[in-house]
Amino acid sequence: MSSVNVGERIRQLRLGLGMSVRALAAKTGFSPSLISQAENGQVTPSIGSLERIAMALGVSLGKFFAEPETSTVHLVRASARPKLTSTWSPVSIEALAPLDEAGKLEPVMLIMAPEGRSGVFPAAPGGEKFALVVEGEVTLRLGDEGHVLRKGDAITFTPATPYEWTNISTGPTQVVIVTERVLP
Repeated sequence: MSSVNVGERIRQLRLGLGMSVRALAAKTGFSPSLISQAENGQVTPSIGSLERIAMALGVSLGKFFAEPETSTVHLVRASARPKLTSTWSPVSIEALAPLDEAGKLEPVMLIMAPEGRSGVFPAAPGGEKFALVVEGEVTLRLGDEGHVLRKGDAITFTPATPYEWTNISTGPTQVVIVTERVLP
């Protein structure tokens, strides 16, 4: 499994836009110190926080995982999935397909240790999300609503309000999440 250097990707994208650390911090609501620490690999933000950073940079979460590929067929072996692990909570996310800007879908596996939380994802305009619980039991909080999902349960939703995943089982959970990317 290859580890993703998300801090370096954030820095590359930010500099590519000619954006300062302070400007990115202002767009995300995070402190400049947190942005700098993330870029230098001192912390890895929660998955929800990475989504906010991606939105502020005008890219999808998938941009942190891979560069565009030209093939129309993509095979991602379980042992070779790009993986991002949060230092904020016992949570990791694995790319299930190349997550380049050309794709219309972003399939990922959210893996949470007991009591792990994704962090709050911001409300996002447009696209739908589909999630399937592969292992364990989770709560999906959509605004003020909570939904308990068990192994085999699936849900679709449009993230019109902030949302967060929490592992409520005694073992690890695995949730496949497929996001419809809304292209500009």
